[in-house]
Amino acid sequence: MQPPTTAQEARYLRWIAILNLIKGILLCLLAIGLLGFLHKDLEVIVRTWVSFLGFNMEGRHIVRFLAHVDRVTDKQLAEWSGITFALAGVFIAEGTGLLLRQKWAQYLTITFTSSFIPIEIYETHRHFGWMRLTVLFVNVVIVAFLAILLVHEKKRSQQQLVVAGAVPPPPSQPTVGCESA
Repeated sequence: MQPPTTAQEARYLRWIAILNLIKGILLCLLAIGLLGFLHKDLEVIVRTWVSFLGFNMEGRHIVRFLAHVDRVTDKQLAEWSGITFALAGVFIAEGTGLLLRQKWAQYLTITFTSSFIPIEIYETHRHFGWMRLTVLFVNVVIVAFLAILLVHEKKRSQQQLVVAGAVPPPPSQPTVGCESA
């Protein structure tokens, strides 16, 4: 398999950047939505939505869910909103940096995305679902692509330095075998 050309790399980087920007924007909207529930009776709001969507209000899962919602405090909502804003900030920084082809953004995306892979593997194993498997696969592909891209960029920059004469070429490998007389 041949390494991707720089045009292909740029296109893939754009797709990853757009994906991260979309995730960041959605998380910002979620964080703002969580703040909108502060100082309101969350159980009444959720009960209204569940009823509107046509769920059986007497079902055991709905009753248990509403009991959990009833225990959510304003402090918890504010904390969840803050954490969600922080995650959104990381995704937006990654996306912006990747659009601008910044190397730090590639390292940040590799580190941040790969840190979730063990959790995604565990969750996929624990509760298998095609969506979870797809998310895991996409994240593994993103990390692998960015890692390979960084290796190729390093090799290209070293080759450019050798061609420019700024760095001597690496020593050639000695041949192993019999010497002819």
